Amino acid sequence: MADELRSGYTTGACAAAGVKAVLLYEAGLEWENVELTALDGTKLIIPVQAVRETARGLEAEVIKFSGDDPDITNGVSVFTAVRHLPGEQGEIIFKAGEGIGRVTKPGLSVAVGEPSINPGPRQLIRQVVAELSGREDLPLEVTISIPAGVELARQTLNPVLGVEGGLSVIGTTGVLRPMSEEGFKNSLVPQIDVARAAGFADLIFVPGKIGERIALRWQLPQEAMVQTSNFIGFMLEAAAKRDVKRIMLFGHIGKLVKVAAGVFYTHNRIADARLETMSAYAAAAGMSTQGVQQLLASNTTEDALAVLTAYNLRQTVCRRLAQQASMRAERYLFQKVQVGTVLVSLTGELLGMDDMAAQMGRAWGWEVQDET
Repeated sequence: MADELRSGYTTGACAAAGVKAVLLYEAGLEWENVELTALDGTKLIIPVQAVRETARGLEAEVIKFSGDDPDITNGVSVFTAVRHLPGEQGEIIFKAGEGIGRVTKPGLSVAVGEPSINPGPRQLIRQVVAELSGREDLPLEVTISIPAGVELARQTLNPVLGVEGGLSVIGTTGVLRPMSEEGFKNSLVPQIDVARAAGFADLIFVPGKIGERIALRWQLPQEAMVQTSNFIGFMLEAAAKRDVKRIMLFGHIGKLVKVAAGVFYTHNRIADARLETMSAYAAAAGMSTQGVQQLLASNTTEDALAVLTAYNLRQTVCRRLAQQASMRAERYLFQKVQVGTVLVSLTGELLGMDDMAAQMGRAWGWEVQDET
């Protein structure tokens, strides 16, 4: 039987534990190991490295523990400074210290201009303060810092989402369970909300950095781009629920040819029908048996493109694949959204696109013409 994966605690839980450690320290009580009740009722014991005096008030340091989740913040220090504000009543004011981002685009769960400290961590901290003080109106200033966050944020979607300057303090409950597929998929959805809040009714779905980089080179609006990773079907559904009108699928043929085959979770260990799909449409376009065999023997889709070129079928087949991908995506969404598809090579060469993609491109001032 496989070993059970270990859970950890979120950056939000680290910050809440830091607040509790500071308040315990002020009361002359033990603070080295803080017991925290997560928002889902889970009991956590979180060790605290230190509590020290700073210019921002008493500050606690907690080392993030991610369990068996592959979290980039595992092992980093989360610093939480607490300062009492004047007055008998008030509220907790949250501030971003070093390495914590600030929200610059609407559409997220935190307002523009606010430190990117999500509602879950804020509620967890309020819960801690109420537990120790017996009141919910204790006026405090809480400053959260993750110095390593400036560099780590470059490995996240924060720059795309409009969170600048560092990481987000996240966590729905405070408990960090090993990242499920569902959790990762849900982490991609806020991109849609940000694009919609920026005024885009039509979006550009790029499976990854290759498609995004090429789309930017073609002057398509970055604010309308959404990275889907392998979860194209899930993201299509999420967009439809948010009343997106049109979607352009833009990316490397090796990824989007799978959509043409009706595959909407495109991880290569789950589904890999690339060469078979290209071969089927090449055969339908008149390719000889020998040519089809060469396609099926190709190592990559780039190799297969060379075969299509040799038989003078690349333009015909790639355009047909683009049309088929759009048709399959629209059918997947029960015709709720119009979809256009653009297929490109690794070098950014246009391989094929359908009429809807061309129409959407023109609406964005796209200068590239469909030569397929």
